[in-house]
Amino acid sequence: MKHIENLLALGVTAFCGSSFQSVACTGISLTAKDGSYVQARTIEWAHGALKSEYVVIPRGESITSFTPNGANGLKFTAKHGVVGLSVVQKQFIAEGINEAGLSAGLFFFPVYGSYETFDADLSRTSLADLQVVQWILTQFASIDEVKRAISSVRIIGLEAGSVVHWRIGEPSGRQVVLEIMGGVPHFHENTVGVITNAPDFEWHLTNLNNYVNLFPGDASSHHIGNSWLQPLGGNSGFLGIPGDATPPSRFVRAAFYRNTAPQLESAFDTVTQCFHLLNNFDIPIGIEHPAGECPDVPSATQWTSAIDLSNRRVYYKTAFNSTLRCIKLDEIDFANVHYQSHPLDVSPTQPVEHIHINNR
Repeated sequence: MKHIENLLALGVTAFCGSSFQSVACTGISLTAKDGSYVQARTIEWAHGALKSEYVVIPRGESITSFTPNGANGLKFTAKHGVVGLSVVQKQFIAEGINEAGLSAGLFFFPVYGSYETFDADLSRTSLADLQVVQWILTQFASIDEVKRAISSVRIIGLEAGSVVHWRIGEPSGRQVVLEIMGGVPHFHENTVGVITNAPDFEWHLTNLNNYVNLFPGDASSHHIGNSWLQPLGGNSGFLGIPGDATPPSRFVRAAFYRNTAPQLESAFDTVTQCFHLLNNFDIPIGIEHPAGECPDVPSATQWTSAIDLSNRRVYYKTAFNSTLRCIKLDEIDFANVHYQSHPLDVSPTQPVEHIHINNR
């Protein structure tokens, strides 16, 4: 097992624990009229280009969890083939799906989340937080299976201050949020279809009550004294919706955008709709740094994904290349494919389609 110091050299500390503005992910979900269910999300990193890869895990692959002291942690064998999108290195799947249609992803959860303290004597049941998605997707076919198994492992952090929570979804459209607070796992049914970061999920649901005045469409014109007040433009019913990039504001904005979006016919229509909705959550690189200190990357939003759980397809685009790319799980022979990972971008450049004008 590679020592944890090697992981930290690759950026685990930076990705998970250096500053709250570093990771500001937003997740939404939509269901098409044909019943297809899609979970989508952004992933942010504001300090340079984040190493990100797509990963293929075959059935039968032996996997060992990392631990903070470098000892071997939980060992498990893949029961289901998996396709995931990883950060820092291939074991740390941030979003993915298995061949049974179960999907899972991790989201930064500082301050409010806290794991059990790592105990070296219990290494064999210890599971690194950044490998929980890998464990869920290789082991289980349903949310209920995950819930029954969660007490069999001790989820621990690889670095002090790095805490995440998880979104888990099924093709049926059922979705839960898993949060560990005070070392105790809590599952929340997610009927609003949105997830961001801290505070905890129930707090975000309560906070939505502060925006009970918001509605789609336009506000009515009316008099105030002798003045006639009328909307200055469309969507005045959303006047007052928060526009900053903090997790509570993104949760509110995503909840209203997602829950007012029209239901489209097909899975792919819904996938593209998710990408359009999440374009509203792209974080410009300049807003999270003092003037003159921005890294040379196009956006803090490093990549955006949409996973079609019903048809087992993973779509993604990146800050460098907004072309949609797709991995179809039904084209993968998970009994024979080898464990592999590849960069999300072959080259960090945006392809341009040149339009040729006929001069005749």
